[in-house]
Order: sequence, then structure tokens, then C-alpha cells
Amino acid sequence: MIVSNSTTLIILNDLGKLHLLNRLFEKIFIPQKVFEEVSYKNSFSLPSFIQVKNIQKSELYIFLTKILDEGESEAIVLAKELTLPLIIDEKKGRKIAKNLGISIIGLLGVLYLCYSKKIVTRNDIDTIIEEALERGYRISNKLLQEFFDTLDEQ
Repeated sequence: MIVSNSTTLIILNDLGKLHLLNRLFEKIFIPQKVFEEVSYKNSFSLPSFIQVKNIQKSELYIFLTKILDEGESEAIVLAKELTLPLIIDEKKGRKIAKNLGISIIGLLGVLYLCYSKKIVTRNDIDTIIEEALERGYRISNKLLQEFFDTLDEQ
């Protein structure tokens, strides 16, 4: 089980690859704000392995909303409440989640897990990343190079 922020869900949904997450995780929890972010286009129907959970509007949540958007704030709080890892791609949110002791993974980490479990091939990953970049997903060249170097070492 894992908690997710919106970016990876949106990208994988747009690419028709949301099922990859279900191959890795039996259940994914998302907070209400993340559900609103991923379903704004009406092209997102909630698969059975993704469940919306409400969070406590705690002091942590109030603090986080001063520096992050509501979706990221809720996702971090939910991961903390459930003591689960978090799928999050935004740099500032990743840093804060790590500082709170939350294990994190992003889109590249998801793809790496899929590759290591032989769910996808290297060509699949190349295509997914290329299409994600074409749709506006931003990944630093340095991070991409490190990711591909790690894949090549497999």
C-alpha cells in the first residue's frame, strides 16, 4: 500500500499506463484534494485499487499549506497518518516528506520498480518518458541521465 500525490497519477493516466501502479501496489490511497486534481478533466475514473481517504486538518496540514499546494499538503499528511510511503514528484514536497520521515518515490522510481519486476521493458520506459516529456512533465537532464545509468547497470 502507498499514498499518492497527483502528478504521477495524472501522467500515467494520460499515457494510458495507470495500470502499472496496480501491478506494484495492491491499494493506493489519495486524499480528497488529490482526487479533485486528477479528476478535473473528467477523463479520470477512479480505479478500484485507488481509494480516497479524508485527512485530519491538523497543525501539520495548516503549516504545510503555507508552503505547498493543498494536494501535496494533504498527501503528505495522509502518508504520515497512515505511516505509508508516498508517490510525489515535486522537489519541495519530496524534501519536506523526507524530513518528516516519509519514504518517497516518484515517477522514475515507479518506472524503475516496474522494470526491475519485468512489468515493462527498457523500450517501454523510453516511450513512457518521451511521451511524458512531450506532455510537459519536467525532469532534469541530470536526473534522467542518472536514471538511465541505473537502468543500464541492471
